[in-house]
Formats: sequence, C-alpha cells, structure tokens
Amino acid sequence: MWARVARGIAAVEATPEKQQYWEGRFYEVLSDFKFVPGGRILAGAGTGHKVTYYNCYVIPSPEDSRGGILDNLKVMTEIMARGGGVGINLSSLRPRGSYIKTVNGTASGPCSWAELYSVATGDVIQQGGSRRGALMLMIDDSHPDVEEFINVKRDLKRINHANLSVCVSDPFMAAVKADAPWDLVWNGEVRKTIRARDLWSQICLAAWSAGEPGLVFIDRYNTEANTWYYEKIICVNPCGEQGLPEWGVCNLGAINLSQFVHDSVDGAPGVFDYDALAATSRVAMRFLDNVVDANLYFIEENAKAQLGTRRTGLGTMGLADALIKMQLPYGTPECLATVERIYATIRDHAYDASADLSAEKGPFPMFDREKYLQGRFIQRLPKEIQARVAEHGIRNAVLLTQAPTGTTSLLSGVSSGIEPVYDFAMRRRDRTGEHIIYHPLLQAWRDANPLAAYTEKPGWFVSANDLTPEEHVRVQATVQAYTDSSISKTVNAPNDHTVDQVETLYMMAYDLGCKGVTYFRDGCREGVLSHIDPPGAPEKPATPAPSEVRAETEAVQLGLGIPDHASSHLHPRPRAAEGVTYRMPTPLGTMFTTITRNPGGQPFEVFMQVGKAGSDTASVTEALGRLISLILRLPSALPPADRLQEVVDQLSGIGGGRQLGIGRNRVRSLPDAVAQVLAEFLGTDAAHGDEPREAVQAVAPVPAIVPAATAPSRTMKADLCPECGDAALVYEEGCQKCYSCGFSEC
Repeated sequence: MWARVARGIAAVEATPEKQQYWEGRFYEVLSDFKFVPGGRILAGAGTGHKVTYYNCYVIPSPEDSRGGILDNLKVMTEIMARGGGVGINLSSLRPRGSYIKTVNGTASGPCSWAELYSVATGDVIQQGGSRRGALMLMIDDSHPDVEEFINVKRDLKRINHANLSVCVSDPFMAAVKADAPWDLVWNGEVRKTIRARDLWSQICLAAWSAGEPGLVFIDRYNTEANTWYYEKIICVNPCGEQGLPEWGVCNLGAINLSQFVHDSVDGAPGVFDYDALAATSRVAMRFLDNVVDANLYFIEENAKAQLGTRRTGLGTMGLADALIKMQLPYGTPECLATVERIYATIRDHAYDASADLSAEKGPFPMFDREKYLQGRFIQRLPKEIQARVAEHGIRNAVLLTQAPTGTTSLLSGVSSGIEPVYDFAMRRRDRTGEHIIYHPLLQAWRDANPLAAYTEKPGWFVSANDLTPEEHVRVQATVQAYTDSSISKTVNAPNDHTVDQVETLYMMAYDLGCKGVTYFRDGCREGVLSHIDPPGAPEKPATPAPSEVRAETEAVQLGLGIPDHASSHLHPRPRAAEGVTYRMPTPLGTMFTTITRNPGGQPFEVFMQVGKAGSDTASVTEALGRLISLILRLPSALPPADRLQEVVDQLSGIGGGRQLGIGRNRVRSLPDAVAQVLAEFLGTDAAHGDEPREAVQAVAPVPAIVPAATAPSRTMKADLCPECGDAALVYEEGCQKCYSCGFSEC
C-alpha cells in the first residue's frame, strides 16, 4: 500500500527525476509510520478509482425552497457516495411556522429538514461504497429555531446520522457574560427576544444530557482565518476540525508523534527527536500539496475553491502515546510545555516548507502579500518565517489542523489525534464484531513488571476519564495556539459533572482561545466503546448512583430540565419556596393563584382556588393546579418555564358558557383565566383569537338535592355555578340558572 500511495502522489511532480526522488521520500515517511495520510488518500491514491482524496467538504446553505433543499441534498449525496463527509449550515431555511405564500401554508423549519439529511446520510448513502456517510449540520445562534435545534437530539430517536453544532458569535458570548437580552431574527425581523444566558443554559444542558450540540465559535474562525480577506467560513466539517467556506474542502494527513520518541534504557523517560519531527513536517507538507493536484474534482465549484486556496490539513496522531513514552502525565503543566514545543516545531517547519514550495511552484492563486501578512495567525509566526513569506509568498493558504484519526491510528497502533488514551482495556464494537483492545504500552510495562498488581500502573498512564474536563480544555487550547485551522477533540467529563460546571467549562474554552468544544459526559448515551473493569472489580449497582441524583437535582435547582431517560422520580420539593399570588376574576368567581419558584427562579408549583371548599368549582380548580404542578415537577427535556408556556398555549382561548370582559381583557372560561395568569407570570401573552378554540362544558347528572318538581327527568349538560360551584348551571328559557342553589343570571 505504501508504495502505491507514494507513487500515486509523487506522479504530479514536474519531471521524472523529481517524481522518482519524492516517491522515495514519501515512501520513507509512510512505511515507517511517521506520516499517515487520511483514509481517503490511502484508499484511492494510485488505484485509478474515481474517488475523492478529501475527507471533508462544506457545501452552500440550501436555498430556502423545497427545490433548493433537494438540490442541496443531491450535492451532498454525490460527495458522500465518493467518500467525503459534508458540513451544511441550515440557517438559510425559514423558521418553523413561517408563512409560505405559494402554498398558503407554513414552513416546517430547519429541524424537520435535518431529519431528511440525516436519513439520507445513514440509511441511503454508503460512503465510498463501504460505510455510512458523515454529516455535520449547523445553525446560527440568532436563528428563531435555534432552541428547537439545540434540544432536538435529546430525543435519542431523532437525527441519529448527523452531528449537530451551534454557530456561536462573539456578540452572543458578550451578551452571555453581560446577562443581556438576545434577539432571534429572521430576515431582519425580531421573532423572539430571550436572555442570552437562557439560551446558553439550553446549549449546556443539551450537551450534558446527550453530548450534543457542539459549540463552534464561528466569529473566531473568521477573524483568525488566514483567508479573512476573500472568503467567509460558514460551517465546519463533520468532526469539527475544519472551518470552511462554501465549496471548501480539505485533505488530511497526520504525523505520528509516537514514532519520534527514542526508547529509554533502564526505565528512564524517552527522548523526543525534534529534528526528525521538523524534517517529516516538511516532507508531509509537500505530500499534501501534491494531493491538491492529484485529486479528481467531480464538482467544478470544489475545484475552483481548492485550487485557489490549496488548503491542507497537516495534523498529528499518537500524542498521548508520545507523552507516555516520555513519562509525562497528559494534562499536567510539565506536559503542556512539551506539547507547546512539539506543535510550535510542526507549525514553523510546515510554514517554512510551504514558503519553499511557493518559491519553486508559485503561491496559491488568491495570495495577496500585504493582506495575507496582516492575518492574526500569521502575525504570531516567528519574524524570520514572516519574512520568508513576504519574500517568496506561500503555497498553501491554510496548512494545519488536528483531525480525528480513528481508523488510521488503529492502523498505526497509536492513540488517536491529540486525545488522551480513552482507556487501557477497551471493548470495541464495529461491523466485524466485538473485539477487546489492550493498550500496548501498558501491556509492555506489565510484561516488564510481572509482580505488579493488575490495577497498578505508573502515574503517566493517564486515561481520558482520569482527567478533569479543565485539563482536556487546556491541552486543546495549547494546541490551538499553533494550529491555523481547528481541532477535533472531545472533552470527557464524569457522570456526576453538573450543568453549571458545563457552563463554566464552555466559557473557559472560549476565553482560552479555542475555536469550538465538544463535550461528552460519561453515561449520557451509548457509544461504540465501553470500559472493561479489571478482574475482581465490584459489580456496578443497577440503581442510579448518588452522584447522578445530585446532578439531576442541581439541574432542577438551576431551573433546567433533564432528559426523560435520566430519572424516574419527581423533582423534590424544597422545604420553603418563594412565590407570587395573583387575583383574577373568572366567569366562575374570583380566582387566587399562587405560583412558586425553585432556587433557580423557574416555576415549580401552582396552587389555585375558586369557589367554596367542597364545591365542584373548587375541586376542578384544585385538580388543574395539581396537574400543572405535576407537569413542572416531572423529569422532562424542557425547562420548567417552557413547559409552563406549553400549558398556556393549550389552555388559552378555551371558551365556556359564560365570559367576562371584552377585547383583550376578555376571560372566556376558567382554563382561559388560568392561561392568562400563567402568561403574566412568564411575561408572555396568552393567545386570543376572535373565536374560541374549543367550547368545553361539564356533563353531570342533576344533583339529588334539586326538588323533584322542578328537576328535569334526564341527565343534562351543565356548567359550574359561579355561586355554589356545583355542576348544575344550565341554559334554559334564555337564561342560565342553577338547579342546585337557585342562582339565576337574569
């Protein structure tokens, strides 16, 4: 394979002599596993098959029409069928409920169309003929449907074949920090205004409960982009390491850092070979630049975008293994100093090599010397490299990324990307069955230390779950400082990590300069990897651990919902709860409603009273209050305020036999009065159309206390009497009267 790949990529060199020379250099770094290209390159280079060598694509947002969406889907299908993954920003689609004049109907919104993209990706397309396609769907933080998008995957049955991320802007982050309002806008019209922190909390809660959506700091992608002066980053690829413009692509390859650590003697730490890393970085850059010319472009727009920019994605694998060999615990301060030196070496020699390529072959066509050198990332390069770019130009506009290397790292037998070792004994499930994978470095240590207990290992063997989430983020931020594109990395968190801690973590990632963050709390959903307990480990309890209950309780106290599958108990009532009482006239008498709040300021319980104790009116009113309280206290994916708004929407406008007031002050029934009080509490408005949505009347037999001479001889429809509260108020003789107490409206 290595000879085929080396020969196929070297074939684009200008002369036979150069082809032969670079085939040899490429083969050297490939066969020694010092550099491993992306899977698409390994599968296609030198075969003659008509497949793309590129792993990642971003296509334009779909036109806001059925035809536009289907055309967009067709492009996605064509790319995936040839082995590429696709990113699409759906913010161009009008929000749910928007009027569609051509069909006199309403739009279903981006989330419904996301289902179509997901089904096509997972159930229809075989990527490159061998696996499901990979898809990233995104939406802007100001889109009116962003809340639905954030929460949609908390239903584990929805959109199962796409990753979701929210494009988070700098103004939104400023609004979160300032606790300011945030407008959700469509075509210049503000559709809704919410607290930025409420939206932020929804994002964090969804990630806590289901691992999605991810966060992409899209403004940072654009302000930090080397291509800032001629293109706009609109979306990321399926794994998030490449922010791309429409029709943008990237070809990936990874340097295997584990291969640059010389083995130690007598148990001493290994020594990293920075000179060899520098030399390999230069060869890898030429390899990936050649891929740009060797690739078959089957979509004209992709060819124009990539040949104009010549974007490459040189990254790494085996970082965790390299640190283990050097006996540096992943995530520690001493580890970060070494990580910084490694990635500075790659950055500097990759940029220097690209300047050499520019001197030999010419700069990328969109190169503007003055503007390119103004780029923020370029300004942070060593002055001597900036001078070389100023003199010779640069062959590739964007050079570096940190992509996931799941398959190629397994091929190489090292840890994936910049991730820590997930665990040192894993059960992996794939299409070929179930396999137990043991980490070779730990096994080698145990072989050298046969008397050590099974659970014993040195402190530098650090797994993902041994780290704090903050340590994950610090490693990511350190690497990001030396990477001109972005990073695919998961921040792992323990099961008892709380929503509040997620919010703090995400803000930390933003403040440290990360371009995005993907969070995964242990146990929040089933994955392809599972931990294997050592022999003799105690059996895990079937009931939820106290930490899980604490996390759920804290979410409740913060005023946040939790996923339905996470708990089977009602949220506990605090010993004392603050609330507010409303006085409201209704057709059945004056209603007093008390609404309490939990410590997070969200509605918790509702108590209502109308009529005399023991009357039907009082019992129905009490029942309404109990049911609404139950809705607020049940485990749910929706925050309590959103659930209460759903109650408002259901009760608002229900009509009864009697009404009070006129116009906007009209109270159509007891349920309508309840809706108006709840809406006032929420600061929203209960909907009032010209016609009631539904007429509701109680059906009850005539009470036995009605005198036989005056009581009807049949069961009749009756309403609740505003005087006595019994269900005995009927409409007779052009007037309503009560057969229980004798009340008459006339």
